Amino acid sequence: MNSLQTLTKDELQLVERINEETQRLNKNNLTRTKAYLDFYKKHPEIHWAFLGHMVSRNGGWNMTDLQGDFLSVLLNDKERHLFFSFLERGNWLIFQDAYPQFLLYEASIQKKRPLFHLLSHFRVSIFMETIWNHFFVHHNRYMLTMALVVNEQSYLEDRVIQHPHYKTSVLNTMQFKLQELFSFTHILFPYGNGGKIELMGKTLPQFESLEKRILLGKSLYRLLFRQNKVLDKVYQWALSKPHTGSRCDYWPKLFSVVKEGAPSKLYKLRRLNGCRLKAGMPRIYSPLLQYAWKDVHHVPAETGDWFKDVNIIEYLIEDNEKISGEIKNEYCQTLEKLEIAVIAKKVITIWS
Repeated sequence: MNSLQTLTKDELQLVERINEETQRLNKNNLTRTKAYLDFYKKHPEIHWAFLGHMVSRNGGWNMTDLQGDFLSVLLNDKERHLFFSFLERGNWLIFQDAYPQFLLYEASIQKKRPLFHLLSHFRVSIFMETIWNHFFVHHNRYMLTMALVVNEQSYLEDRVIQHPHYKTSVLNTMQFKLQELFSFTHILFPYGNGGKIELMGKTLPQFESLEKRILLGKSLYRLLFRQNKVLDKVYQWALSKPHTGSRCDYWPKLFSVVKEGAPSKLYKLRRLNGCRLKAGMPRIYSPLLQYAWKDVHHVPAETGDWFKDVNIIEYLIEDNEKISGEIKNEYCQTLEKLEIAVIAKKVITIWS
């Protein structure tokens, strides 16, 4: 870390302003997700901002799932709070690392000179200082995006994924293994198509694997930014649907922000046939994030630079892998599995 005493007055003011703006917008998943999209609208050359926006939307949906119809039955109150803490901490950490980089890039454009030597004052990895300086000259959007994917996932590795608290209380629990089989590892990109909802995306097979998470980021980037028609549709959908955390944002015929139906009858019969509700059945409850969870006060991020192995740059090389974004059928099967699990648990509770 360079001493703040070595900065000029203008640099010191810039660091303070960026810290204040990042802290202001790092309030919760809703403010972070909106901030990513707002930045992308101003700087569409920063592809990660929109990718981050869409992945952050999924993080919000996972948070509200914990208080929705299915997981509120399958998990007890303590387990749901632990899972939320895990998701919220990761979401908070990524924003407080990534957003100062964006604001410093914006300031560099305004000043017409690179200011990335200041990244160390935000505890951003030296890896990203090199990448941003390269981008400022060469404008390689793919390399910057992949570098940000590598950086954020590597940044999370010790602070969340391998952190003893989360590893013991969340990642090593049977409940989390079950969620990997269910909905926690689906990343969905909704878009409109002739008045009906479509989904594309990918599923992460091994959440605890740093390599798998980075490769997922590469695949998600290709789905969004290597198919212009898809990007346009997803982007237009994102502009038209402000993020609330409820899955009702993209599928109002299937999800509802209020509970429908009598609680005594809700879990006795199957409501779903694929991703269609049976006649007369209530929609799946998916609450608004602002009512599902209170804002969290976070302790400062752990210090240290993750960059130790130069071989990590191999992830920055673009490949021509063909990727299928088909995920709707898989996601519909996931919802059916969750519903069956809930009904089974209710039956076991009654008979025990």
